[in-house]
Amino acid sequence: MKITANKFVSVVYDLNVGEGEELELMEKATREEPLNFVFGTGAMLPAFEKKLSGMTTGDTFKFILHPCDAYGDYNEENLMELPKNVFEIDGEFDAKMIREGNTVPMVDSDGNRLNGSVMEVKEDVVLIDFNHPLAGETLHFSGEVIDVHDPTAKELAELSAKGCDCGGEDCGSCPGCS
Repeated sequence: MKITANKFVSVVYDLNVGEGEELELMEKATREEPLNFVFGTGAMLPAFEKKLSGMTTGDTFKFILHPCDAYGDYNEENLMELPKNVFEIDGEFDAKMIREGNTVPMVDSDGNRLNGSVMEVKEDVVLIDFNHPLAGETLHFSGEVIDVHDPTAKELAELSAKGCDCGGEDCGSCPGCS
């Protein structure tokens, strides 16, 4: 069976980022924990799906997605200093959640949900990066299609329950959370 719209797809892959010889392994989907998704439902990057379209079980792949086809260029304007009082709960700064390296779900002034990475906690402000963690990165995928079939009701329910890569925190930036 070929990868086409509404097919359940399982792939294993290595995702490396970077340029030239200086690649860094960013993510790995294994046979024990493959990437499972329903093709054509908006769960994956369109360019990623385009590269897999028409493949069948056992096909291998190796391709590159440039920032313009992935998560865009890194935008300095998405780096913001927010007053610490924005992160208070009952008058107390939430130091447990708002710490360097943590990703926090937030809502902008228009009600859009987005994730911000805490870059630095200063005396009066918190430096938050609203770029996608892979913004500006060239993505190098290599892997194999391990299964293609019509999805079962159980598989659809499991994918819905999983929601997204944020762990179901209703982050607003994953397809299952929007």
